[in-house]
Amino acid sequence: MNAANKSADVQSGAHLRLVSDRAAGTGASGITLSGVSKTYRSRDGDVPSLRPLDFHINDGEFFVVVGPSGCGKSTLLKMISGLLAPTTGEILVEGEKVTKPHGNVGIVFQNALLLPWRNVLSNVMLPIDMKKLPRDKFLPRAKELLKLVGLEGFERKLPWQLSGGMQQRASICRALVHDPRIMLMDEPFGALDAMTREKMNVELMRIQRETGKTVLLITHSIPEAVFLADRVLVMTERPGAIAAIYDVPLPRPRSLDAMADPVFTELVQRIRKHFFTQSSLD
Repeated sequence: MNAANKSADVQSGAHLRLVSDRAAGTGASGITLSGVSKTYRSRDGDVPSLRPLDFHINDGEFFVVVGPSGCGKSTLLKMISGLLAPTTGEILVEGEKVTKPHGNVGIVFQNALLLPWRNVLSNVMLPIDMKKLPRDKFLPRAKELLKLVGLEGFERKLPWQLSGGMQQRASICRALVHDPRIMLMDEPFGALDAMTREKMNVELMRIQRETGKTVLLITHSIPEAVFLADRVLVMTERPGAIAAIYDVPLPRPRSLDAMADPVFTELVQRIRKHFFTQSSLD
């Protein structure tokens, strides 16, 4: 990056963090990926999904990954959670190497996936029941989380009695009820209408601010990525690699008015340019 471009970046507030820069420390806190790649074996031969990745997510950071469909974003999330083993490299969560599913993460998927026969409170308590943790210890936390997301009074409702946004709020509570340090979110608002999605973005930022969790969110939406993130990792088409990592210098707390900020607009445009010669985002 030449001096003129660097100066322009500083003025606009959209700071490009080069791929070769592993500056986001590699201490015991947060999430560290070193040379992590994934290749799937098939009858027709190897299918590379992710090229080697090196980056660090700081403790308490809101980190968003954006990229085209099929670039390996969900694979990345599964490897960090321990549900899938990397082909090469290693992943450290809070200084511990990830070799199996671990209890330090909560996962929120695109669909709420609430069990239809369990009421809202029972759905939130599902991880506690599955892990055979003491219910009397975690039941007050479940109720407090429901209050935090505006679902107080809906504890006995069944999932079909809630709107889509309310169901996703319940799924966020379920991901947080066992008090994990990290929340992994795979397109959590992709199935919602535009207005509800914007409201949920604001709600998610408030929850993250009040709980102090480290959040890794995957999305196809560039505006959503910039609005939510402390940093945005931009991925290439499959096999996925890091195209760039951007700081988002917009102040917090943020409201939807931040989308009118010139810094927001400029950074959305810069990220979008990465995909001009690639297939469009979903």
